[in-house]
Amino acid sequence: MIYNASAVFTLSALSGAERYRIPLFVATFLCYCVIWLVNLTIIVTIIVDNNLHEPMYIFLCNLCINGLYGTAGFYPKFLSDLLSHTHVISYVGCLLQGFVIHSSMSADFTLLALMALDRYMAICQPLKYHSVMTRQRIAMLVLCAWIIPHFALMLSTIPTSMLTLCGSRIPKIYCINYLVGRLACTPSLSNVIVPAINYSFFAGHFLIVILSYIYLIRTCVNSKEGRSKFMKTCLPHLICLITFFVSLLFDLVFIRFGSEAVSQDLLNFMAIEFFIVPPIVNPLIYGFKLTKIRNKVAQFLCSKTKKSIKP
Repeated sequence: MIYNASAVFTLSALSGAERYRIPLFVATFLCYCVIWLVNLTIIVTIIVDNNLHEPMYIFLCNLCINGLYGTAGFYPKFLSDLLSHTHVISYVGCLLQGFVIHSSMSADFTLLALMALDRYMAICQPLKYHSVMTRQRIAMLVLCAWIIPHFALMLSTIPTSMLTLCGSRIPKIYCINYLVGRLACTPSLSNVIVPAINYSFFAGHFLIVILSYIYLIRTCVNSKEGRSKFMKTCLPHLICLITFFVSLLFDLVFIRFGSEAVSQDLLNFMAIEFFIVPPIVNPLIYGFKLTKIRNKVAQFLCSKTKKSIKP
């Protein structure tokens, strides 16, 4: 049977979750609320405080905004599916969800690479830092961090949307272009070439991160002041990088092994882990570790507490 753009897909990974869908809904909803709370706290704190309008904090603010953008592509649909006995999504909705989720992942990658470069310039090239990381250059880098991933994902989404499909079952709790492409009646060369180009491009980001941290560690290891700077500003970024790569690895394991070699519950955990850990860990790690943000948030909370207890 041939499917077209008016067809709907069945997200079959939730088929065995009917018994505990209400507790899962409550836990997921609370998790989504926490994601909004911690990310909005960091975003608003950086925006309203002029002292935080520095490259590292600007990149962090955009990382948190991107976290809200990416989770918005997953949680509303997932929460709706938990309350429904039918887990379906339209053809257009599936492509849109895949675009939002993967463009968010790609933007995360780009922003983390920029943050690694920023730390390299600040610690390894301190005398050149302010001349290189100007406001205009930061604005351009942030703009590129948003435009390039979305453009790259648009290039892979358009060929996918033109495929003639011979299936409608997606063995996952959300849509991704790769699994939609596997439903094609005939293989498409563009659906191999374009993703390969995208993967190669973002592999370059990974190389930037690795090289930046090689130079950072070499610079900081022999200096007490350097080690202090590394622990204060690089350690949070390193934890966020590890969290991102581990979460991405979980998702790649799902794509590689599918639902035949691994239990469905474990696959569902690997699928949802990317939308739980990085969006919560990133703002919390930076909020607790970076002194300026921690002090500003604590100051705000103390002022609100004093106002609430006044007679």
